[in-house]
Order: sequence, then C-alpha cells, then structure tokens
Amino acid sequence: HVDTPRFELNPAVAAAASRQGCTSMILGLSSFGFIHTVLSLVALVSGLIVVMGLVASKRLDALTILFLASAAATNATGFGFSTDFGILQYVGTVALLVILAAILARYAFHLAGPWRWVYAISAIVVVYSLVFFTVGEIFRRVPVLQAMAPTLTELPFVLAELAALALFVALAIAAVKRFRPG
Repeated sequence: HVDTPRFELNPAVAAAASRQGCTSMILGLSSFGFIHTVLSLVALVSGLIVVMGLVASKRLDALTILFLASAAATNATGFGFSTDFGILQYVGTVALLVILAAILARYAFHLAGPWRWVYAISAIVVVYSLVFFTVGEIFRRVPVLQAMAPTLTELPFVLAELAALALFVALAIAAVKRFRPG
C-alpha cells in the first residue's frame, strides 16, 4: 500500500505568510492553497471555454487573456507547495513553457502560419494538464473514488485519466483543423 501524496505548503512560503499574518484557513485550505485553488478553477473554466472556441474557430480574446494569465499563475503558485523538486515541479515547469509557447504564438507571432496550430495545441495541452490534476484531486478528495483508487494507480483512476486524454487528443485534432482566426 502506497500513501497518496500530501501537498503541504513550502515551509519558506508558510513562514513568510505567517510573518504577514496570512495564516487563516478557508474551506479547510490555507489562504495560499485557497488562492491556488481559485486560480486553478478560473484557468480550468476559462480554458475549457477557450478550447470550445478554438474548435468553433472563435478567438475569444478576453477569455483567452484570463485563461493564459490564470493558468500561468496557477502553475507558478503550484511551486509554493513543496521544497523538493520532484515530478510535480517538472510537470509545472513544462506547463509554464507550454503556456509561454501559447502566449508567443498568440501575441508575438499573431497566429501567423504554423503559429496558429502551435497556439491551438499549446492551449489545449494547458487545459488538459489542468484537467489531469483536477481528476487526481477529485479521486483524492471524493470518498467513494478514493476507496476505488487509494494510491491513484488503480484501474478506475487510470481509465478516467485515459478518457480525459482521449477527449483532449480529439479536441486538439479538431482545433488544428478548424481554428482559422479571421
């Protein structure tokens, strides 16, 4: 039996928050954890709408800014939960690079030529990464799902993640084919 990972606030971040008087709990989360969670939800919801816009060949400029900014902030704040640099930090680093690719494709290269599909794929990969972690959190926090996959290596968890992956691969293919900004 393997224990599921516990995410605790980086001691340096916790000490700084304590010095600033920011030690309150909101819905069982530290203030920092709550802010990270809100940013994650904003990035996830706005990102899902942006992905639907890509498939429908709509730019959704304001939502795209919200999505990319909140996704970058979510990934950046994720580094505040551990002092060790492990797999989650590597994934976070890659996610930040993918966000950077999306930002450059959209705003520096204006979706010209191959930058259109670079943007579409990057945006979808960012949303998929948010979904990937959300599925994990749901399996960790919903008692019936936690009982089905206590170590996040069991078949129900793997099937849920594979279903999400299949959906996002299909969305990426559709977005690359259909997204033609005007």
